[in-house]
Amino acid sequence: MKKKFSLLALLAALMLVLAACGFGGSDDKSDGDKSSGGDKSADKTLNLSITSEPPSLNPQKATDSTSGAIVKNVFEGLTRVDSDGKVQNAAAEDVKVSDDKLTYTFTLRDAKWTNGDPVVAGDFAYAWKWALDAKNASEYASILYPIKGAQAYNEGKGKVEDLGIKVVDDKTLEVTLENPTPYFLELTAFYTYMPVNEKVVSENDNWFAEAGDTYVTNGPFTLDEWKHNDSITMKKNEDYWDKDNVALSTVNVKMIESEATANREFDSGNLDYLGAPYNVVSLDKMNTYKDKGILKSEPYAAVYEYKLNTKEGPTKNVNIRKALAMSIDREGLIKNVLKGGQTPALADVPVAIEGYENDNNLFEGNNTDEAKKYLEKGLKELGLKDASDLKIGISINTSEAHAAVAQFIQEGWKKNLGIETTIDNAEWQVFLDKVSALDYQVARMGWIADYNDAYTFLERYDTAKNGNNDTGWENKEYKELMAKAVKETDEAKRTEFLKDGQKILMDEMPVIPVYFYSSEYVAQDYVKNMGPDKLGNVNLKDVDIEK
Repeated sequence: MKKKFSLLALLAALMLVLAACGFGGSDDKSDGDKSSGGDKSADKTLNLSITSEPPSLNPQKATDSTSGAIVKNVFEGLTRVDSDGKVQNAAAEDVKVSDDKLTYTFTLRDAKWTNGDPVVAGDFAYAWKWALDAKNASEYASILYPIKGAQAYNEGKGKVEDLGIKVVDDKTLEVTLENPTPYFLELTAFYTYMPVNEKVVSENDNWFAEAGDTYVTNGPFTLDEWKHNDSITMKKNEDYWDKDNVALSTVNVKMIESEATANREFDSGNLDYLGAPYNVVSLDKMNTYKDKGILKSEPYAAVYEYKLNTKEGPTKNVNIRKALAMSIDREGLIKNVLKGGQTPALADVPVAIEGYENDNNLFEGNNTDEAKKYLEKGLKELGLKDASDLKIGISINTSEAHAAVAQFIQEGWKKNLGIETTIDNAEWQVFLDKVSALDYQVARMGWIADYNDAYTFLERYDTAKNGNNDTGWENKEYKELMAKAVKETDEAKRTEFLKDGQKILMDEMPVIPVYFYSSEYVAQDYVKNMGPDKLGNVNLKDVDIEK
């Protein structure tokens, strides 16, 4: 998602992000499935919190989990991914795939926008073309690249007329791909693929800035109120096609930056849930909730990482980057700071991704002797005499959890390598802007899978211009391997290209994986069917309150 995610959260399992990109897609239940028992007509209010003001509630501009936590519940794509990872029909009631796996024909169901307009195929086409138009600077445009002509158009090398997006009629959308993409129906659940009301958006460039008549949506909830930097209120969408299977009447989302404050609010009963993407279980409460028997943990396809500026400063040197990566005591970090079910990350693709369970050994961790050898090489190449001459800054977004991780790593780099570091923190949006502008040396980031495939992690670094790269790094062989993986129809060969690419990424180390997340969360006992899926999504459509 840039899935840069305000993983502010997420620590402790740090569930958080914000991405991006990763993402994942929307994860509603299948058509007609009941979310749970109980009286659907009752006034059922769920109280949640996020860590900051969402950077954007425009589906084509959102890149982080904080924004995604709202967008995914007020908009709906052609498909959804349920809690078991299975694709279900959503805005589309039917989809047909050609024998060569290149053409998808979606038939839309009868559905309405919140202003009463019918949801039509043109709304999807308009949204996708808008995201791909370079002048709109949609950082997640690359997730649309499986569509024929999408990358060329986004990079100014093709025409909008050549896109494989055809509106057959109001109910029929035909999509042609560049190459067979086995996870394409997962992508159509992701928020960049969600529709917007063409009439509303074309008349108001700032339609997404406030709740109200201009914020027109098609999902199970409406954006009823948005008090900036304070709270968001979502209401059940009475015009939603599947409203009978939406139990909640109101969702209140308070913006609480402090994990400690959010946890106190949960303990006092003012919040009903803590966990990705709605704030986190603070590190000092992990054992308390364990002892109470209410702390739950789920596998999470997400990585906590430190990105490195490869264009300026000491981190421009690959040997310095390797020294920093190899000297981190990940086991100690998890045991003494995070105290959850995280796994030390010695690769960029999480072990929760299918086929990568045994690929977590691409470099050595907590190897001070080897790290010192790389440090010595790097210092010599930089013309420096001693590690004390290195001045490295660690940038984080404001969070007790991120600060705790940074302090642990800071102390390790000082003790093991003699490198002095400083830590600076900034509010989430300011932090994202700095990282995107390469105005940093080392920056914490989190990435959640947008879909269950290694490509969602590796494609971020295919070019330096990729909106989710943020390191300045580019490698010709790596780029070629990613391009081959996109076109390869033989799954074994495709996997080989991706794994070879990951080896290059971990050898040149523009990003340091720190740990793979697990999702730790707690919920009040009257909250039913609420917990993050493998991609960190919570579908509020399926949640119920039984008091």
